[in-house]
Amino acid sequence: MSRAEELRYLVLAAQREGNRQLAAGLRPLGLSPAQAEVLRVLGEHKVLTLSGLGALLVCESGTNPSRLVDRLVTQGLVERTRSETDGREVLLQLTPDGRRTAGAVAKVESRLCSEIDRRSAGHDLDAILAFLREFVDGLPAGEAVARRFPR
Repeated sequence: MSRAEELRYLVLAAQREGNRQLAAGLRPLGLSPAQAEVLRVLGEHKVLTLSGLGALLVCESGTNPSRLVDRLVTQGLVERTRSETDGREVLLQLTPDGRRTAGAVAKVESRLCSEIDRRSAGHDLDAILAFLREFVDGLPAGEAVARRFPR
């Protein structure tokens, strides 16, 4: 196996393990990791269009997040309203239940991040982050990360 191939599989394994742990933490909330990301993004931005939301999602980078939003609307966590300035534009925002649930999601994510911090102690995270940023630079998912976490 080449080093590049091993790197690809290690990144995939880390992503899958992180997603597995996140999914387990979100299960009591009845949310998938992708739905949780929608709630967190809407919580950070208050009101977004569907395309604006899609531009910030890493889980659904470059795709239309309408199916995620549909489920969250059905659960009473997100509401859709028509823009007063452009009737074709649909605006998305969290409901009061959605804001409470986004807070619960933040706690689940915080526990996962604490575990990542614990496991990464003693490693040069700045170098790892710089490599990963460069690795995904210019790619759709990398662009979504850059919009969410501007440098």
